[in-house]
Amino acid sequence: MSQVPIPTPHNSAGAGDFAKTVLMPGDPLRAKYIAETYLEHPRQVNGVRNMLGYTGTYKGKEISVMGSGMGIPSIGIYSYELFHFYDVDNIIRIGSAGGFQDNLNVMDIVIAMGACTNSNYAAQFGLPGTFAPIADYGLMNRAIEIAKAQGTDVVVGNILSSDVFYNPDSSVNDKWKSMGVLAVEMETAALYMNAAKAGKHALCILTVSDHLYSSEELSAEQRQTGFGKMMEIALELA
Repeated sequence: MSQVPIPTPHNSAGAGDFAKTVLMPGDPLRAKYIAETYLEHPRQVNGVRNMLGYTGTYKGKEISVMGSGMGIPSIGIYSYELFHFYDVDNIIRIGSAGGFQDNLNVMDIVIAMGACTNSNYAAQFGLPGTFAPIADYGLMNRAIEIAKAQGTDVVVGNILSSDVFYNPDSSVNDKWKSMGVLAVEMETAALYMNAAKAGKHALCILTVSDHLYSSEELSAEQRQTGFGKMMEIALELA
């Protein structure tokens, strides 16, 4: 691999500090929790802007975990650098989402087969049409099989990666719901596009933290520490 600019302005890790597989929650404190709870001999490899990153082992396999921050621009930067500068092969986003469909409940696990978006992120690639960001099939298939073996139910389908959190148009959720979109979050489409362009692999596993059509929602602490089933599926993918 040609010389690359590391450490970067956003990542103080050196060459070889990241494993080939990186789990990427949005919240850096969730990354810290995962490292301290699940990894053997974790060591911190990044702390720039408090975007905490760690590398350790899980069942003898090296694995890293690092926060992505909120939104497509943030995960766009961190995933690009991991794929291109740190020679990472697999990024597995583990995050929270707001449910759309009536058959979803808080704490249900969604595997994102595809990611719709209202973002203009794909414009940088100059494509003569609309790109459909999708998961890596191998990672997705393995995640589904791991969930089955663990006795964990998952829902697989399309999600929305939105650039807008507070939307003045109250009809938008109804429109996405009518197209069968399962849930909304803010990062996956960029991750899938970056992986496609780099020839690497990406998957998003989400836990429903609130439902847009009911009053169900988790607290901030539950979001940080209560996603064990999702984390365990992702860890087994290393």
